[in-house]
Amino acid sequence: MAEWDDKLAIGELLQNWAIWRDAGHWERFKTVWHDDGWMMATWFQGPATEFIRVSKEGWDKGVSILHFLGGSSIDIRTHRAVAQTKMTISQRASVHGCLCDVVCTGRFYDFLEMRDNRWAIVIRQPIYEKDRIDPVSPAEVPEIDQDVLQRFPAGYRHLAYTQEQIGYRVKRDMPCLKGREVEALYERGKRWLEGGLVTPQEFLPAV
Repeated sequence: MAEWDDKLAIGELLQNWAIWRDAGHWERFKTVWHDDGWMMATWFQGPATEFIRVSKEGWDKGVSILHFLGGSSIDIRTHRAVAQTKMTISQRASVHGCLCDVVCTGRFYDFLEMRDNRWAIVIRQPIYEKDRIDPVSPAEVPEIDQDVLQRFPAGYRHLAYTQEQIGYRVKRDMPCLKGREVEALYERGKRWLEGGLVTPQEFLPAV
């Protein structure tokens, strides 16, 4: 029963992440992270505190990124947990003058820990499985540069293309459905549950 209570608490936390972030409830959004929390995304990699700041700046400028969640699988070992949650990322933006919606399907892969009787996220790494781009109006079609599009990983290439069109620099080696990046992520998750050290720097390119 204690583990079930923990899973309920983590499940609520994961739901709160999406609701509070997308609604712009920034003070409440801070509470889903530990103080040393870290966010990995296509367009941002860094401390959660900085992620909140730049997300708020984007919100104020009209950047539209929304999240929808599906089911979660949660593994717990004492005070640590790894959660995988099905999700979609939906971004609306102008692509070469054509207003488009990009939808990317994947999973949130979360490293969580209980500290001071509180579960919160230590590291969040999305897994990008597939995506697509659609014009908001069927009367318009975006003129996609296919050469540029193909430079991005298949799991998030339309999302990456759109984000770079509006000025973000996108990370090229995020985990997708298959491949060495996602296998390395699973290995880190196993190590985390076994009590080993997992650092944010492992998720960044070697300098």
